[in-house]
Amino acid sequence: MQSSAQPVSLLVLIVAQSLCAAFFLWDVAADGLSLGLLAFATSHFVIELLAVLALIAGVVFETRFLMDLLRRKAHLEEQLGLAAGAFHDIVEARFDGWSLTPSERDVAHFTLKGFGIAEIAELRGSAEGTVKAHLNAIYRKAGVTGRGAFVGLFIEDLMSTPLRPPEVAA
Repeated sequence: MQSSAQPVSLLVLIVAQSLCAAFFLWDVAADGLSLGLLAFATSHFVIELLAVLALIAGVVFETRFLMDLLRRKAHLEEQLGLAAGAFHDIVEARFDGWSLTPSERDVAHFTLKGFGIAEIAELRGSAEGTVKAHLNAIYRKAGVTGRGAFVGLFIEDLMSTPLRPPEVAA
């Protein structure tokens, strides 16, 4: 909710400033037409003209800033999706390679998510001893000695996997 509120508030601000700029531009134009060339001799008119130009420049700057923010947000969301997909693919490929049973896969997923033995047992409705037995089987099949090394396998794989597949030349 917070992330969508920020662009909306900027958009509201841009619209309000655009309306103010339009009003002041109309006022300056009306003053300029009524005074003619004499308008540029009065400091009040010049100050109003500079203020309108600054306000218009601010609207343009804020619009470009908002567009850049929205593009960056979309890019980051895409990268996050690619990373999540890559991680899921790595996990599933490893689990397939180790021939984990459905119960072992379940425990392994919870372990990767950071749950402790007691939490996994509670979530699965099984005894802690059963979870420990599954973890021992998982670690043995993975060729590691503990949780840290188990998680490290996936982090290492993820860091060495490019997020985007190489582009194929047409």
